[in-house]
Amino acid sequence: MNDRGTPNNLLQRMLDRVERTGNSLPHPVPLFALLALIVAVVSALLSQLGLTVVPPGGGAPVAIENLLSGEGIRYIFGSLVDNFMGFAPLGVVLATMIGIGMAERTGLISVLLRGFILSIPKPLITFGLVFAGIISSVAADAGYVVLPPLGAMMFLALGRHPIAGLAAAFAGVSAGYSANLLLSAVDVNLGQLTIEAAGTIDPGYAGTMNLAMNYYFIIVSTFFLAIVGTLVNQFVVEPRLGRYQSDSKAHSGDDHSAAITAEEKRGMKWAGIALLATVAFMALLVVPPGAPLRGEGGAIVRSPFMDSLAVVLMIVFFVPGLVYGIVIGAVKNDRDVAENLAQTMAGMGMFIALAFTAGQFVAWFAESNLGVFMAVYGAQALQAISLGGAPLLILFVLIVGFINLFIGSASAKWAILAPVFVPIMMQLGYSPELTQMAYRVADSSTNIITPLMPYFALIIAYAQRYDEDIRIGSLISIMLPFSLAFLVFWTSLLIVWMTLGLPLGPGAGIVYGG
Repeated sequence: MNDRGTPNNLLQRMLDRVERTGNSLPHPVPLFALLALIVAVVSALLSQLGLTVVPPGGGAPVAIENLLSGEGIRYIFGSLVDNFMGFAPLGVVLATMIGIGMAERTGLISVLLRGFILSIPKPLITFGLVFAGIISSVAADAGYVVLPPLGAMMFLALGRHPIAGLAAAFAGVSAGYSANLLLSAVDVNLGQLTIEAAGTIDPGYAGTMNLAMNYYFIIVSTFFLAIVGTLVNQFVVEPRLGRYQSDSKAHSGDDHSAAITAEEKRGMKWAGIALLATVAFMALLVVPPGAPLRGEGGAIVRSPFMDSLAVVLMIVFFVPGLVYGIVIGAVKNDRDVAENLAQTMAGMGMFIALAFTAGQFVAWFAESNLGVFMAVYGAQALQAISLGGAPLLILFVLIVGFINLFIGSASAKWAILAPVFVPIMMQLGYSPELTQMAYRVADSSTNIITPLMPYFALIIAYAQRYDEDIRIGSLISIMLPFSLAFLVFWTSLLIVWMTLGLPLGPGAGIVYGG
């Protein structure tokens, strides 16, 4: 990296401007409060114009509701708590994190990730790192803490540049955050917001949607992105980094911390048994004819099972995590269980605060009917420029990718964008499931090049153990090839998927025909 630390090159100046602009934005919690106030003021101004539109789903014309009128103020005060409690992701995310938090706090997630990496043949180590990073999203943010330093250690042990190992793992964890082999809290969180946004246009269609709406596509994306990330690391990142000059004193202790102990292996064995027992129990509730979690006519896709996916995920993570903790001694009694759960919920404090202000914004936006007006006029604008199909999808991806440079939280952004773009795309004949997947592609791909991403500073700290000159611009320049490659090739995969008309998930098509 010959130009590292050169402040006057074009890339460095551009990145400095992005950082300054991003830092000038409010934190997401007050940002949503500000947006809610803007909605109230705009609703008061536009209501004076007497405009009406016919909702996309048909019916009587609707007008802008003035939230600053006497009736509007009564609504604001009377619904404040209900808006908070009714914020779609709040309950499902907290419930899911009970299970994931138990598996993470007892150390099961960490040892599984380490075991996966250590079992991979050396020629496949890069692919394995990216792949493990992608699937680590089932454990929320645990992958950020475990995999990048582990990747650096493994590359160093193999005589390769440790920063390249760190970069490969970081690319998988962050840029591939919305791909996976399993459903995770990401599906639950974003899916609830998508269903709610679709319901403003077509409640009947929203009632047929499920949280696994992108499942088929994210499975294929997992292997696809792992291959893309491997090629980028091998042919772009590692050659650019060059040969690493190791400081043996600085890293003399790095070669032993990844080993899995006999006690951890025993814990993994019993956790695996517990997982099989849990899955068997769940199967009894779904598979047999007449099982209680089947839907009408024996359906599984449209069923209580899919509606209660957050509960299923909670149990599937909680039971093996608890068993693992008991076996290795991390959980000795009921107080330890309560403490692990309390620590998990304490870590969700920021999300709860976000849910309060975001809940007000989402509810006020719907109550004011601004979303209906934006959907109608937005669709008319896109239709006027004759934009549709792949160009429309690409434009949406670019818009979301740019916004992601300034607002890192996936749920925070989607809470803002879903009420606007889901109805617009439905107006143009595209399903909410497709819109959500396009959002996930854009949101994930640019995570690794924004200094505003919460774990960006942590990755720099990891990297500085091997190169003390690593700074924000240095890390962004390393990760930019991953970001661009993921954005281009993942979007291309989605366009091919859309062209072929393949289902994105169970019962989730490309076209909306409401």
